[in-house]
Amino acid sequence: MGFMDKTRIGIICGGRSAEHEVSLQSAKNVIDALDNGKFEPVLIGIDKSGLWSLYNQQDFLLNSDDPQKIRLNDNGVKLLVHPHSRSFRRLDTNADFTIDAAFPLLHGPFGEDGTVQGLLKLMGIPFAGADVSGSAVGMDKDIMKRLLRDAGIRIGKFAVINADNEPPSYKEAVCQVGEPFFVKPANMGSSIGVQKVHNENEWTLSIKEAFKYDTKVILEENITGREIECAVLDGAELIVSPPGEVKPLHEFYSYEAKYIDKAGALLEIPAALSGEKSQEIKELAVKTFKTLCCAIFARVDFFLTKDGEVFVNEINTIPGFTKISMYPKLLDQCGIGYRELITRIIESTILRFEKEAKLKTSYY
Repeated sequence: MGFMDKTRIGIICGGRSAEHEVSLQSAKNVIDALDNGKFEPVLIGIDKSGLWSLYNQQDFLLNSDDPQKIRLNDNGVKLLVHPHSRSFRRLDTNADFTIDAAFPLLHGPFGEDGTVQGLLKLMGIPFAGADVSGSAVGMDKDIMKRLLRDAGIRIGKFAVINADNEPPSYKEAVCQVGEPFFVKPANMGSSIGVQKVHNENEWTLSIKEAFKYDTKVILEENITGREIECAVLDGAELIVSPPGEVKPLHEFYSYEAKYIDKAGALLEIPAALSGEKSQEIKELAVKTFKTLCCAIFARVDFFLTKDGEVFVNEINTIPGFTKISMYPKLLDQCGIGYRELITRIIESTILRFEKEAKLKTSYY
């Protein structure tokens, strides 16, 4: 343990992703909410080139109040990672240090997709959130939707385009998923690279935009309905929040609406639903969580049509923890405040690690 027996928690943020700035916002809020009586934060930032550095939490961010200009400071101490020794090395002193658990707040590729989870697993460090498989499945919308479909969970129509293949014509795309439809990078979140397509010109531009962020692009049916979200927290007990509703004031729940424009969407928590419909959504959130091999925490997003049909849109295995993020707001409805939420996540992380540590690693 760390100083005065506090648990040393590695807050890992930034990363090689277009969601880098969102990650920094989440990290700032988690550090502010951390119970300093129990935990000692160890702040590890990953810059956009993939370089890992150790930071002082008092000044690790520049422009911290501006979600567009926020960035890591240049004063971090460069780190080396020792995959098989559970330690990090400071390059200024060549001294090694360890952490007791990691809280990855890395949104998008190279952080939410199983890559960092695999590294931490090799290092023998407990980490918050889904394991390697759940993280990878939750990030790849193509694989996610196929697993949901095979589990009998209702999803919208979708089609996949790989960068090596010629994209279909606009007419062919409409035949597959209807009109209008969404074009998205398969492995990206926060609505980055997402376009709503109404005509052939938008189709051509949307494909170019989506392929900037991934080599696989997904086309999704436009489902007209209310946007409902549910938070899942799994530990000593499994807790599902009351559903909340997002009412975008933009054409859809864009990156700007989520993280930049505080008036970009109205959040109604809890959503105005009948008790029966609310229970149906909560049960579907748990089924989705388990189907996609998730753990510790996740947010499940739905569409609710005027006919009362519920469609699963996607799961977010590392939901945002910014000031306007839905996940902590939803669990607040369960009487779990921000600080208690972070504490529960960390405690569940260590409990899972202790259980897994009892598994045999040798046949003889």
